Amino acid sequence: MEDHAEDNDIEIEGGGIGDDKEFGLMKEPLLLRNRQNNTSQIAIVGANVCPIESLDYEIVENELFKQDWRTRKKNEIVQYVVLKWTLALLIGFSTGVVGFFNNLAVENIAGFKLMWTNSLMLQNNYYLAFGAFAGCNAVLAVAAAALCAYGAPAAAGSGIPEVKAYLNGVDAPSILAPSTLFVKIFGSIFGVAAGLVVGKEGPMVHTGACIAAFLGQGGSRKYHLTWRWLRHFKNDRDRRDLVTCGAAAGVAAAFRAPVGGVLFALEEAASWWRSALLWRTFFTTAVVAVVLRGFMDFCKSGKCGLFGEGGLIMFDVNSSVASYGTPDLLAIIFLGVLGGLLGSFYNYLVDKVLRTYSIINEKGPIFKVLLVLCISLLTSCFSYGLPWLSSCTPCPPHLMEECPTAGRSGNYKNFQCPSHQYNDLASLFFNTNDDAIKNLLSPGVSKQFHIPTLLVFFSAIFFLGIITYGIAVPSGLFIPVILAGASYGRLVGRLLGSLSQLDAGLFALLGAASFLGGTMRMTVSLCVILLELTNDLLMLPLMMLVLLISKTVADCFNKGVYDQIVKMKGLPYMEAHAEPYMRQLVAGDVVSGPLFTFAGVEKVGNIWHALKVTRHNAFPVIDEPPYTDAPELCGLVLRSHLLVLLKGKKFTKQKVMTGSEIMRRFKAHDFAKAGSGKGVQLEELDISDEEMEMFVDLHPITNTSPYTVVETMSLAKAAVLFRELGLRHLLVVPKTPGRPPIVGILTRHDFVPEHILGLYPHINPHK
Repeated sequence: MEDHAEDNDIEIEGGGIGDDKEFGLMKEPLLLRNRQNNTSQIAIVGANVCPIESLDYEIVENELFKQDWRTRKKNEIVQYVVLKWTLALLIGFSTGVVGFFNNLAVENIAGFKLMWTNSLMLQNNYYLAFGAFAGCNAVLAVAAAALCAYGAPAAAGSGIPEVKAYLNGVDAPSILAPSTLFVKIFGSIFGVAAGLVVGKEGPMVHTGACIAAFLGQGGSRKYHLTWRWLRHFKNDRDRRDLVTCGAAAGVAAAFRAPVGGVLFALEEAASWWRSALLWRTFFTTAVVAVVLRGFMDFCKSGKCGLFGEGGLIMFDVNSSVASYGTPDLLAIIFLGVLGGLLGSFYNYLVDKVLRTYSIINEKGPIFKVLLVLCISLLTSCFSYGLPWLSSCTPCPPHLMEECPTAGRSGNYKNFQCPSHQYNDLASLFFNTNDDAIKNLLSPGVSKQFHIPTLLVFFSAIFFLGIITYGIAVPSGLFIPVILAGASYGRLVGRLLGSLSQLDAGLFALLGAASFLGGTMRMTVSLCVILLELTNDLLMLPLMMLVLLISKTVADCFNKGVYDQIVKMKGLPYMEAHAEPYMRQLVAGDVVSGPLFTFAGVEKVGNIWHALKVTRHNAFPVIDEPPYTDAPELCGLVLRSHLLVLLKGKKFTKQKVMTGSEIMRRFKAHDFAKAGSGKGVQLEELDISDEEMEMFVDLHPITNTSPYTVVETMSLAKAAVLFRELGLRHLLVVPKTPGRPPIVGILTRHDFVPEHILGLYPHINPHK
């Protein structure tokens, strides 16, 4: 996404900056250089452009917080620990139920559509069959698009880049909203059932994160859920941990891969990790696995309509013997290189298509729906038309399964062929995506897929996957990539023929792994997910080899697809490492201003004016004589805390410290972060002219131990510190005495390359 600073920056008297520049107000600016940060304060979330700000992962150690910890009883601490595990249990259970419901709905809706079309074809009503097939697809796709375009635009896409950004400390109003959750579930069902080349696995990650955020909001005054023991979760740190558990649970529910879910959260989603979170995340995914297993056992009795054991992905390929020789290893190395090249090319094309679609999506909701309708009709034409190019093949003798397949799924689709013959291309196109993958990974002893069939299918899926990702429906990338990779993997297996000891189905699995590694650049988590999917541990060495090669090759050309999308959407994601050019600068070089501060005991009018004319989220507090011998930094006070304090109206006519009275009037949970609501707003305050001239003591709500760095610290070190500690504000203090006690504040946007290179255009960003 291009910068939209000019649309969002707020100009104020004396200079101002956008949404997340957190400074304060005093009579005179402390910063001599009136340097402003003009980086974008908005980003694309799903298909919606909205303002962004940072999350507060730092513990605000003010006097109220310390008093709360001192007075907290043992039973309250036990309640807090028990509640954390209870919420993990609820997240796992809820995500498992949603995952089962998704599969149940997709299997039955798509199954009905395919059986209806098939019945019309058996009556030789081919044009009517196409009309029914394309009509059902169009209705389902438009329903998904309308939900996204009008209900929750943030639900479009896979949601993994948004969850990744949230866990990195970037917040937006609708990333994890309940409306986003609702649309994500039903939009994903309609989109996948419509036959679009999308998966429900990526959206399941976002769904799990939304469920976790909803359960972990710490209560709601709106719905009268404000029990005392819920108040401990009204902070970003605990919500971050719960959302991490939710993202892992989403992968576990989508792939029935509990260990893969934990590793996905560790490798791809989370920016901060610790052993306690690992244990809780593992517990969450274990709950998901138990819930799904219970539902699958229930469905084996035939009470779930068309849903059966295959409704949840499980591609059991362990019937093949994984013995291999030198030609096989050479072929696998070739697959790894091919996966890396195709994966990087795929990412390049996805980036171009997303930028094109963003122009269309900006025109309004109706254009989003029309784009989806066009893609749906194109997909229907491909799925119904291309199988006519394939010739009929006689059914292999001595088959254990029915040929041609009469039901909704199977390896041997009849399509237009006479009895005892099948259309191999229809077996891939005229199926749900999950069944198509299952067919590609099936043992190749009967050689049911011809080489031209695999070529046509790969080309079509590669093309459709690129143009489908980015439309306004919840859409995952896993399934299109697995489909394309498995098709060219099986093609390589067929070409090797008798030279190879490996089965064609195993080559398809390795092809899927190579393409996944080339697009997503994950290794450990993908390896474990694919092994859990296929129940074939003997493939571990080959899987590791192909993933390592494909990732290495693809990294030579561009970044992983989710990293590219995060950057393109304008989300200010902080990498684990600092950029090399940051070593040429120090922290004092990039702080922007003007910087304003509050006194320890400040006039109410000054605070109100500062809150009115800025959107800054934190203000330095400086104690001055007569309270101290010389001006010194007291700490940092948050905007949300100031609003609560002003609403409480504990003012005095004299400029005196009244901390004890404020401590009696307020409790720490009064200043806890609001849930999905916005908390106290400036417009709600009713302050008279007389009260404007009064004073309020800020010491009880000031964080007296904010993180600080000296102005001469390397910017690279400051960036690593900022990211590793999960900060929203990093105070820069002077190195020499006799100067004002603070130079400025570093926020996430001060580390953005656009800001730094805008200030110092002579710096080469590649050095």
